[in-house]
Amino acid sequence: MPVYLVGAGPGDPGLLTLKAKRCLEQADVVVYDYLVDQRILAHARPQAELIYAGKRSGRASMSQADINRLIVDCARQGQTVVRLKGGDPFLFGRGGEEAQELVEAGLAFEIVPGVTSALAVPAYAGIPLTHRDHASAVAIVTGHKEVWDTAPHLNWATLAGVGGTLVFLMGTRQLGNNMQRLMRHGLSGRTPVALIQWGTRPDQDVLVGTVETIADLVEQRGFEPPAVAVVGRVVELRQQLSWFETKPLFGRRIVVTRPRLQAGGFVEQLEQHGAGVVQFPTIETVPVAASDRLDAALDALPSYDWAIFTSVNGVRYVFERLAERRLDIRSLAGVRLAAIGPETARALEARHLRVEAVPTEYRAEALLPVLGDVTGQRILLPRATQARDILPKALRAAGAEVDEIGVYQTVRPTTRTAQLRELLRAGQIDLITFTSSSTVRNFMAAFADQTADQDADQTADQAADQDIPALLGTTALGCIGPITAETARSYGLRVSIQPQEYTIAAFSQAIVDYFRAEPHPATALPESRDS
Repeated sequence: MPVYLVGAGPGDPGLLTLKAKRCLEQADVVVYDYLVDQRILAHARPQAELIYAGKRSGRASMSQADINRLIVDCARQGQTVVRLKGGDPFLFGRGGEEAQELVEAGLAFEIVPGVTSALAVPAYAGIPLTHRDHASAVAIVTGHKEVWDTAPHLNWATLAGVGGTLVFLMGTRQLGNNMQRLMRHGLSGRTPVALIQWGTRPDQDVLVGTVETIADLVEQRGFEPPAVAVVGRVVELRQQLSWFETKPLFGRRIVVTRPRLQAGGFVEQLEQHGAGVVQFPTIETVPVAASDRLDAALDALPSYDWAIFTSVNGVRYVFERLAERRLDIRSLAGVRLAAIGPETARALEARHLRVEAVPTEYRAEALLPVLGDVTGQRILLPRATQARDILPKALRAAGAEVDEIGVYQTVRPTTRTAQLRELLRAGQIDLITFTSSSTVRNFMAAFADQTADQDADQTADQAADQDIPALLGTTALGCIGPITAETARSYGLRVSIQPQEYTIAAFSQAIVDYFRAEPHPATALPESRDS
């Protein structure tokens, strides 16, 4: 297999190419850089070895020579290697040097281009690099000081006179010197400049000035790398074209406690609205061990009048067991199906099954009236082993014969709380979301557990943080429905967001509506943040 030199794009995981994703899914070893978003690494196989080889402001975890040797050694061992770089590997990414090393070692390689930050970051700031009225040429320059020591062929007079747009990558530390060079070679000090930090990410920040003023503004604001500098008249278009920072959740950091395998849709909706999402799964679902009761029920499916599914997980594990026993949807012929919630109904419909009963209120108590008279009817109720007993009791009281079978259980995964605790203490979390009572209980347990951070001694402040309501401070809490909210309040927590409908789509919209009513400083109009 060849070595893949892969561009990870500028930061937003949605800008990763399909080919890059396929490479990650096949890799045995991923050697990645500082600017690679952790969500991109999630595409790697669980068995893949992830090796950090990043450089940050001149501080490197390993030298370039060491990186080259590592790639060659892994490839010679027959491993599929992905060298994952921020942006594009052939644009100031030293990908050309690494490819030369592979040629000298006699190893095959492929280049997988990435979306370069030179183009994407200005676009996310509302700055087109070319415009018929403003710029017909673009020059992309590395801003590192070492370049001017080793590349005397760069012609500053040509750069200053390009008559279009200049983009400086990796040049925050040398910004003042670079702007002085441009002015010495004839570029007007009044030329607009935008410095874009963490471009394409939810914490993107933009500072606007001129060639003459931008360095002082950077010092005043304490602007740190990574940042991309754009020089030229096109910067003026930002006032009109800024789009990313106007999203309703831009600048908000939201914690999702849903199981990681189920959180994708929720996370995607929040990110589409501009939020920065911190995944902190407090539960995961696992199937129960092979059950004679479940197998007997599946063999006797035609004898049931109703099968009631209360969650997507119940659907998933029942049909997985059907497949394991070489059965399929034909076993459900004649069985009427009920689902609590539209997501559960869609999970059944995705298997080409028609759902006859879905209550308008998405909780167990609301299902009975929808079913009608169930006297003498047999009902299969596959669900979580720890589920509330309200529904089976109500069905039996109405005269039904109920086979309640646990097909999965929720467990608390091993969760490291230190990072989230620090973010909470610093007031950097805007919202924590809960989608079930289990997520609330396990969240509280994770923070109350004195052994959650085995690798660090707790300080007095951290010990005091075991008072979770005090730790949360002004952080808003959102719950998907009244039962989850009731559980949160039982712990002394204040619930700020609860949608009318108990669905992820409604929950996401309720979050948007809540924060629209309470504007964040980071979501102010672009001109109020530019200098």
